[in-house]
Amino acid sequence: MTTIYNLSIAAKATLNMHSLNNEGGEGNQIQTRIVTVVDENGRLHSVNAISGDMLKHIQAEHLYYLAKDDDALPLCKACAIFDANRMSADPDFQQFLKGKPTPVQVVDRLLTCTLDDIEGNLVTQGNQSVPRKSVIEFGWAIGIPEKVSTEQYFHVKYDPDRREIPTEKGERSGNLGQAIFHRPASSGQYAIIASVEAARVGFNDISQKYAEGVDRTARLKALLESLLYTFVQPAGAMRNTQNPHITDVQGVITFSTGPAPAPLISPLNGNFQQETAQVADALNALHQGRIVVKPFGSLAEFASIMQTIIADAEPYAFVR
Repeated sequence: MTTIYNLSIAAKATLNMHSLNNEGGEGNQIQTRIVTVVDENGRLHSVNAISGDMLKHIQAEHLYYLAKDDDALPLCKACAIFDANRMSADPDFQQFLKGKPTPVQVVDRLLTCTLDDIEGNLVTQGNQSVPRKSVIEFGWAIGIPEKVSTEQYFHVKYDPDRREIPTEKGERSGNLGQAIFHRPASSGQYAIIASVEAARVGFNDISQKYAEGVDRTARLKALLESLLYTFVQPAGAMRNTQNPHITDVQGVITFSTGPAPAPLISPLNGNFQQETAQVADALNALHQGRIVVKPFGSLAEFASIMQTIIADAEPYAFVR
């Protein structure tokens, strides 16, 4: 088995003709999400991006389906129907809070659910303010400056009557008639980063103890599998007609086998793979062999490396 304390992924992914994350709409035009970033030379660039919230939702959904099919990955009543509020919407948990439990007891209760443990939660009911920090973290998927483009495309919903704007109020509110609208589509290379704190799976950060009866290894394997699926099938907006063309994914996976951060340098840095290896060498000079670096040059190679890691992975356990 391979003990994992922390695992990081830095990937440069090429996505074509996608519209996974948008700001909203104005009139009949959908507006894509644009952010401003600074390049290596200090110049500002406005680029298309996919929020970390969207990426985490994609990963959480994959984890949900894995948990639904595995008795070793229990879910609370709310997470069993993929409620965004997680255990906070569970009637049994709401009744539990009426007994005025301590923060330690609240977190222990959250740890009984796979999604609340892995994805995190913030309990504010019953005069509580108890956080469960997520085990997995995502950055924004940011278009690499000068390597990403967004364009608007004209679409129309055909209606034989060809009335662009229905005259009847009921038809207008019912989305009837011929509708004209503009949709964005983005193509380019995107910098994606993610980090997994494997040692914290099933760990109560307040009591500094692991919850009893939790299959930590099963949860870590499912988490890493859901992370793999996030790259293989990125869900999001408008996939019914604008399913992204994934043509390339390359980058580096790093993980530590003991207390040390797995190096993570953004692909916004053109030399991120080389610098990641150099940082790993420096950390291994302090703790020989604690940092493992796995570069990959394609989605197939990424999947193969992740499969090997998942097969042998077990989470690091703090000993007191």
